[in-house]
Amino acid sequence: MRQQSDQITIATLRESLAGTRLPADPTAVTMPPGSDEWPVDMREALTKSLQPAGVLIPVIEREAGLTVLLTRRSAKLKHHAGQISFPGGRMEEHDKDIQATALRETHEEVGIPPESVDVFGYLEPMPTVTGYAVTPVIGLVDIPDSLHIDHNEVESVFEVPLAFLLDKRNARASERDFRGRKIAIVEFRFEEHRIWGATAYMLIGLREKLIKNKMI
Repeated sequence: MRQQSDQITIATLRESLAGTRLPADPTAVTMPPGSDEWPVDMREALTKSLQPAGVLIPVIEREAGLTVLLTRRSAKLKHHAGQISFPGGRMEEHDKDIQATALRETHEEVGIPPESVDVFGYLEPMPTVTGYAVTPVIGLVDIPDSLHIDHNEVESVFEVPLAFLLDKRNARASERDFRGRKIAIVEFRFEEHRIWGATAYMLIGLREKLIKNKMI
């Protein structure tokens, strides 16, 4: 049954994502929508020698509805400094799988332990121009009273209502620079935050899953 985006519940998300699984090959990426119009060298950069990585899309139940936890990356970082992202990072040799990567990195970056995350879905791996194939892991988070943020990685954290991110009207057409050229992208603007790049496309991917399964 279709619902309005502000009526989406954890039960709705679980039902919609019940058939999703961890990718057998975490480097087998799905290209972002609209990428067929990007320059050839940019598309090549998104598919060449990718390293597996995982992020957590942390969903939180609040009295006013579901929210999603996002981070602003530290300005000290070499890649994507100051950008908005989900907690996560590259896969290490000791990680059992990409889910373990996402949960380990979330614990390290914002202090949410793996046992506080109830994973209920996955999205397809997505490439980044910095050479990673990123698998989004989606889970309900039992958020602690205070987060222990690693400020070497994360400048700050904030929550965005899931309904806002699922509302197609809030996905704006924008541009980014790539080697001196303007590339068409999609972004969200929430309060003072600009959510774009792979993070925005992951959220669009989640919305498309719900639409495909006739949840919204």
